[in-house]
Amino acid sequence: MIRAIRGATQVDADDPALVVAATKELMAELLDRNGVDAEDVISLLFTTTPDLRSTFPAAAARGGWLDDVPMMCATEIAVPTGLARVVRVMAHVETPLPRSEIRHVYLHGASALRPDLVAR
Repeated sequence: MIRAIRGATQVDADDPALVVAATKELMAELLDRNGVDAEDVISLLFTTTPDLRSTFPAAAARGGWLDDVPMMCATEIAVPTGLARVVRVMAHVETPLPRSEIRHVYLHGASALRPDLVAR
């Protein structure tokens, strides 16, 4: 089956090294918590809040382990009350897990975005 897995993390500043490190951590957690191998990833859609412009999150997902996965980056809409400095991902994966067992991943300050999913 094909499932979508959501995730997000917040970085301390718009620094390429911080964005890359946070994105790698997010992707590792997302795959690990759902028992997904890199071979099972179909595509990745990354978004960032408008205040993150120093690098593409997709660059962090490359580098040897997800090089052949189609990826796209976009900017979130600038909602005045939105959380700042957030990298989000929607991963499309092949998995036998039913939708009810998918574990979405919200790290650091981004856990405030979906407290209902963090507790699972």
